[in-house]
Amino acid sequence: MIIHQFDQTNSVLNTFISEIRDVEIQKDAMRFRRNIERIGEVLAYELSKSLDYKETEVKTPFGTKKSFLSSDNLVLCSVLRAGLPLHHGILSYFDRAENAFISAYRHHPNNDDAFEVIVKYFAAPSLDDKILVLTDPMLATGKTLENVFDALKSHGTPKRIHIISVIGSKSGVAKVEKVFPKDTHLWIAAVDEHHTSKGYIIPGLGDAGDLSYGVKL
Repeated sequence: MIIHQFDQTNSVLNTFISEIRDVEIQKDAMRFRRNIERIGEVLAYELSKSLDYKETEVKTPFGTKKSFLSSDNLVLCSVLRAGLPLHHGILSYFDRAENAFISAYRHHPNNDDAFEVIVKYFAAPSLDDKILVLTDPMLATGKTLENVFDALKSHGTPKRIHIISVIGSKSGVAKVEKVFPKDTHLWIAAVDEHHTSKGYIIPGLGDAGDLSYGVKL
């Protein structure tokens, strides 16, 4: 796996990361969602540099100009519900991408720390020979992305796979590195040291879905 980690480089991205972590700023759900979107926009821009491009002639009111535009067909797949703000941010840069959505949640059958990831709702176009961009803001254990990847296999074989995450744990990154093809790219804003037994990243930011849309039952 090719890992692109950005929290060790000075940029405006660090401002957005620090704000989504801040317990005071988190009280403003709209600002939290917008910061996630902005992180998605930055990571989408970085990802765009790795796509294939072809020369295209553009007609202007006064003539023509040659430009290089991406020739790849993208499918943007996000994990509900926490992935929605990230999806919107990336889609604002890849506005011609096809879209896929999948629900995945942690199920604690014994009401303890042990959990399994359940995948239920799934809607996606064909993935054959396309660029698959998987988005999940919190890469804690890697189990969610593993299960999502298994579900996507029935929809074809993508040309390449990219994963976009906001914050991950070292063990979560190691997990997806084992599960996904070697040429998969991971674009991640920050990587933290570890996660709890319940799968929350430390220091992390809490539950991205709850902070974006309210606490669920």
